[in-house]
This record gives sequence, C-alpha cells and structure tokens, in this order.
Amino acid sequence: MADYMETGHVTDDLKPEFAEYEKANRAATEDPDDFEAWEKLVRTTEQLEGGLTRNSSPQAIAATRGVFDRFLARFPLLFGYWKKYADLEFSIAGTEAAEMVYERGVASITNSVDLWTNYCNFKVETSHDPDVIRELFERGANSVGLDFLAHPFWDKYIEFEERLECEDKIVAILDRVIHIPMHQYARYFERFRQLAQTRPLEELLPSDTLAQFRQDMERGELEIEREMRVRIDNFHLEIFSRTQTETTKRWTYESEIKRPYFHVNELDEPQLVNWRKYLDFEEVEGDFTRTQFLYERCLVTAAFYDEFWYRYARWMSAQDGKEEEVRNIYQRASMVFVPITRPGIRIQYAHFEEAQGRVDMARAVLESILEQLPGHIETIVAWANLERRQGGLDAAIAIYRAQIESDKCDIYAKGALTAEWARLLWKIKGSVDEARQVYQKNHHWYLDSRYFWINYLQFEMEQPTSAETEQQNHDRIRQVVVDIRKKSHLPPIAIKDLTHFYMVYLLERGGKDAAKEYMVLDREVNGQVKQFLPPLPPSPNASQDRFCASIRHFIRDEA
Repeated sequence: MADYMETGHVTDDLKPEFAEYEKANRAATEDPDDFEAWEKLVRTTEQLEGGLTRNSSPQAIAATRGVFDRFLARFPLLFGYWKKYADLEFSIAGTEAAEMVYERGVASITNSVDLWTNYCNFKVETSHDPDVIRELFERGANSVGLDFLAHPFWDKYIEFEERLECEDKIVAILDRVIHIPMHQYARYFERFRQLAQTRPLEELLPSDTLAQFRQDMERGELEIEREMRVRIDNFHLEIFSRTQTETTKRWTYESEIKRPYFHVNELDEPQLVNWRKYLDFEEVEGDFTRTQFLYERCLVTAAFYDEFWYRYARWMSAQDGKEEEVRNIYQRASMVFVPITRPGIRIQYAHFEEAQGRVDMARAVLESILEQLPGHIETIVAWANLERRQGGLDAAIAIYRAQIESDKCDIYAKGALTAEWARLLWKIKGSVDEARQVYQKNHHWYLDSRYFWINYLQFEMEQPTSAETEQQNHDRIRQVVVDIRKKSHLPPIAIKDLTHFYMVYLLERGGKDAAKEYMVLDREVNGQVKQFLPPLPPSPNASQDRFCASIRHFIRDEA
C-alpha cells in the first residue's frame, strides 16, 4: 500500500478489482476543479467491496480515506462530507478516529452550525463525561452561537443539559441566547422567562446588577423578592425588546440569503448584492465580533469570490493590532479558495507582506504564482517592482531579463515584459534614449505582440515637444506607425485603431502638411473597398484619455 499512499493509485495487482475506482480517480486527478468528478469518485470508493465495514480490506479502507482526504483538502467547506467521513471512520475504526475527522472538519469550517451540531451530538452519544461534552458545546457556541440560524445547535445544547436535569445550566444558556439576534429569538425568551419564575435570583442577574436592584428596599423578604422578580422581569423585557429590534434590522438581509452553504456553482447577482449590503450594514453598526462573524459566513457561500476576500482583508486591516488576522485571511484566500487563474489576491498578499517588512515572504508568494502560471505578466511586473523598491532599478531589470530569457515565457509575454523594461528606463531612470533603444533593438522579435507595439507608440507620442523638436518627434512616431502597418503581425482591428490614434495626432499636433497625410490614411484605413471593417473616423477632439483607455483594453486582451 505504500505505492498507493504516495501516488493516490492502487498497485498494479489490485487494478482489476479497482478498475472503476481507477477510472474515477484518474478523472478527478486530471481535473481537480471538477466537482462532479470528485463526487463520482467518492461514490465509487464508498461502494468498494460492497460498502466499507470493519472487515473491509486494508486496500479499500486506504483508498477511501485517501479520496476523502484529497477531496476535502480541495473543497474543505463541504460540511456534509465531513460528517459522512466521520460516520465512515466510526464504522471502520471507532470513536477516536471519527472524532479526529470531526476536529479536522470544524477546523476547516469553523462556523458551520450543522457540523458543530452533529459533532456535539456524536460526543453526547459516545462520551460519558459531562464536563468533556460541555466543553465541546462551549467551543461550538463560541464558533456558531451568533449565527442567525443557530437554533439547532442551541436546542441540542439545551437538550443535553435537560438530560442531566441541570436547570441552572439551562438558564445560563438561555440568558446568553436571549441577547443574540436570531431567527427564533422569541421562543428562547419565552422559555427563559418561564424558568426564571422559579429560579433563584442569583441565577438571573450578575451579582453587581442584583445588588443595585436591592438598593432602597426596606420591606419584608417576601415583598422584596416579589418586587425584585418584577424588576428582573422588566429588565429582561428590555433585553427582549433590544434583541427584537436587532433581529428586525437583519431580517431583510437574512431572508434574501438563498444559499447559506458552500457550493461550486456561482451565486446569482441578487445574492452577491445582498451580501454586499449586509456587510455594509454590520460595518456601520460597528460591532467587531458580529462583523467578523458575518464575513466568515459570507466567505463560506462566496468562497470563490475574491472581491469578498479583498474586502474582508481591508476591513480587518483597519482594526488595530490585527496583522495576524489579515495574514490569515490572505493565506486562506491564496492557498485554498481563490483559483490560481485569478492571482490578484495573491499579489495583494505579497504587497501586504512587503508592507510588514517580510520581503522574503512577499518574494516567495510571487515566485509561487509563477510556478503555476509561468509567464504571467502582472505577477512578473509586481515582482520586478518589488525588487526595484527594495534593491533599485538594476534589480528590477534583472527580473525582466531573466524572464525574457526564460523558455517558460511565450513570445507575447516577452514582448510585454520588454515594454515594461523600457518603461522603467523611461519613467524611473528618466533615460528616454535608453528606453528607445530597448524598443528599437527588440521590435523585430515581437511583431505579434500588441502589448509591445501599443506601449512603443504610447512612448513616442508622450515625449515632450516644442516647435523646434516637433518634426523630429513626428518622424519617430510616423516610423512606429509604419512598422505597425507594414511589419507587425497584429490583427487588422488593432492596426486600424492604432492608426486612428496617429491620425488624431496629425490633426492636433501635425504641421502644415499633416492634413494631406491624414486624408491618405483615412482613405487607406477606412476605405470600404480594402477594409471589411466598419468605418471608425477619428474625432479631432479625441483626448489622450481615450488613447490610454484603449491601451488598457488591448493590454487586457494580450494578457
């Protein structure tokens, strides 16, 4: 079985018996983001040897455990599968093994009401130590007690204390619950109010509040107690009123949550809008614990949406002394939930670590992105800028050189990185000549790179000019446009748009013969005989903003 544990596959002599398993395992391994493939693999392993029991073969047990471990490492928020795994371990290995799975589950999805309720119920059924069980319930209460739909958990906790006939414990639990805005708040208050009629006064209020209520009472003991109970009841009615108000505030948002659990399917836009508004509300309310809890709830159902991870990290970073919490948010987003195909949150994590003085960690984060997305332009630019900030211009250029020379970058990425290299020389070093040399010496390599040519044209068009130098600048710009039209391999629509920008330049900055050149280009570029694209005449009033907007558009396409 060593071979299986290391590779995830059964050994050759077992393949005939595990043929269906092998097929399903291969499908899930080849596409680890295919949720349906994983579900099929789980179903297949559960059926090995007619269903796993204590008497199943070690191979079948190991295969099943391996599948659950890999599946839940990829999708750790599936509380139902954690329970299924725990039930499986209980059936084949007993209480301790099942408890270990539950512990892993509640560590992975700490705010799952269902999982904590199941875990606590399992503990009640398998343990005979009330203190140990109560300790677990308290852990669960701290993790899920604030949930708007936490009533199954609180009901289970109260039921446990009822079995032990510990009314003082029940009163204490209810005294906590009546302060929490939740779906069934009124039911818990009625139960608390009913029990309070017969419980000692010391159980109903903190000692300092009770002493304050006793002040100025000089009647007999029976009258004092009667009046005290009236005061205490009124005190709790005020709590009920506040809880009712807070519940009503949240009811609209809660009623719009159609999927409070994790799933790989996308949320529809109304759901996303509701989460945004709900988070806005809690942030304005200003209660740190409730806001943090809502973020954690949101990031169960919207775990794949990096916008909420960004927002959570930014909100947490605004709190004093929460650097470790912010780091944990970025790590969870980067290492588990947000797909690597959207590396922005990982780049943001690198910025955070750099800001905390952990430059080596920031560098490691960026390098890890490139291990999975070699040639990713945004990440390489972020890395080069990190090195520039920490080590100077030469350190940044060294990153660009290394990536351009690497066989892991395709020609399009290399063209973009060459343009970024030139930008550093231009914007940071202030050397226009060196930047121009980079473009001129490399343009023949990147005839297919829109990113390169767009930036080359932008570079020449943004150079400062005067009456004495305008003709020289014009010649350089014209040469870039000629190369774009005659030498580059850009798509016709890209060539057409870039030529239009040059035509705007001719009208706004050209000399006395510029109109002639403009009309020739207009005929060649927009003429219907040669061009099968709809005419797009340039506006004489087009601004540099339009140019930059189109630059960004083409850069996105290139990336």
